[in-house]
Amino acid sequence: MIHENPLAYALGVEGIALLRSFTGEYGREFVEARIAEIRKLLEDESLANAAVEVARVDTVEGYRIWSETYDGPNSAFDIDGPIVAEIVDALPVGDALDAACGTGRLAALLAGCGHRVRGVDSSPDMLTRARRRVPDGEFHLGDLHRLPLPDDAVDLVVCSLALAHVPALDPVLAEFARVLRPGGHVVISDIHPSRVERGVIPPVRRLDGQPARVATYRHLIGDYVRAAIRAGLQVRRCEEPLMPTVELPQPPSATPGPWHLWPWSLADLVPEAARAADAGLPAMVIWDFQLTEPPSVHAHEPHN
Repeated sequence: MIHENPLAYALGVEGIALLRSFTGEYGREFVEARIAEIRKLLEDESLANAAVEVARVDTVEGYRIWSETYDGPNSAFDIDGPIVAEIVDALPVGDALDAACGTGRLAALLAGCGHRVRGVDSSPDMLTRARRRVPDGEFHLGDLHRLPLPDDAVDLVVCSLALAHVPALDPVLAEFARVLRPGGHVVISDIHPSRVERGVIPPVRRLDGQPARVATYRHLIGDYVRAAIRAGLQVRRCEEPLMPTVELPQPPSATPGPWHLWPWSLADLVPEAARAADAGLPAMVIWDFQLTEPPSVHAHEPHN
């Protein structure tokens, strides 16, 4: 279980903003405003008992619930979409795999570029929607650790918003390299590790109404590079698009409550501190890797 305390979150954001002021990014007036706001938060009785216990669910359960609304407004799509499209558009047309394809967002992009598309996902509910979205595609139920494809099957692998849900990158990137032909590319996009550590983790409601988060792991930039090298992949491009600038509400929001309604938009509780804490930070990381040599046998062995 995850103990989610809105007061703790708000104080944490204030602390990050104050640390940035300590290095000279913000001045005395900003610091005094933050300390005054912290005092106000600590005195707010409505926050004293607002915490909730949140379950961790695996991707199969989480995405079964989320599949109904997954294609709704999603700021991550707006951030990674243009960059992924630019990378894919520059590559030769061939056989392409959308790994963890979800509802087929990138499968549709690949099909539009002329690729012969396959999709793999662990969620039957997501696959149902992907098949409707890309009727000419070939979609399979499967896991990123054991893709239902033979060796050297595709020229391109794309994977979006999925690797933050796997505990370790090595076995997955090794699988991508296994199904990839020499010279092929792997294009990956995901939430930036700096955002994962700030709690950008998909929220869902279980059928019994219990709050839940899809199990999520923070992979550092170096973790991607090391896993790629071990799989025989070389970095061709890495992009870290920044968080979009958010205008402060006028007047500021008084509270993101009512607290019995979860999940909350906690940045609205301390908007000035949140904007200062996030300024200049990446929102996502987007990779273009290329298979320049066959992956070693060791890349397929389980890692302890």
